[in-house]
Amino acid sequence: MTANEIFILEDDLTMRAMLRVVLEGAGYQPIFFADGDALIAKARYTAPACILLDLCLPGKSGLDILGQLTDRTYPAPVLMVSGQGDIPTAVRALRIGAADFVEKPFSPGDLIARIVSASAGLPARAASPIDYFKQSRGLTRRETEVLDHLIAGSSSKVIARKFGISPRTVEDHRASIMRKAGVKTIAQLSIMVFEGAGAFKDQSAARDTETVH
Repeated sequence: MTANEIFILEDDLTMRAMLRVVLEGAGYQPIFFADGDALIAKARYTAPACILLDLCLPGKSGLDILGQLTDRTYPAPVLMVSGQGDIPTAVRALRIGAADFVEKPFSPGDLIARIVSASAGLPARAASPIDYFKQSRGLTRRETEVLDHLIAGSSSKVIARKFGISPRTVEDHRASIMRKAGVKTIAQLSIMVFEGAGAFKDQSAARDTETVH
């Protein structure tokens, strides 16, 4: 494995330029690829410190490429990057084998912290990450039920109909779950559930006030 190389598949030219500045500033060597086939061809012979895959790409999607990499038991961690906020897709990416799911916009410090953690093999996956999360965060019975539907992408109205309660009550449960988890978005919550309770511990200290869009 190459300690400072980062393979990147991102079709937005502005984002590519920003990633180059951020990664080179952190001591990494970003290597950009025109398409997924080119990245996979290179990956057959060498493994970088990390791979950044944009979710939405022309041709093969980021998930398609992720599946090909994980089928090969590829040693380098893969971080999916997306501005779509698609929670079920984030969960699917983690199940396929992504090390993390990064939402746009993100701060440079947050991205670097996630790359460092993923490259170090952190956090370790628990045998039952969902059950571990529920127990470690002290969720109530109703909160554990609501959580299952939240990470599946269900809306508050759908969850409310499922349990015969008001959408406002669902929102109260959602707020309580996120407060106990120490996260601000459902995407972060989903990642924490599938990666383990310590997924964002080291990242909070590295957050930067400047964001990349």
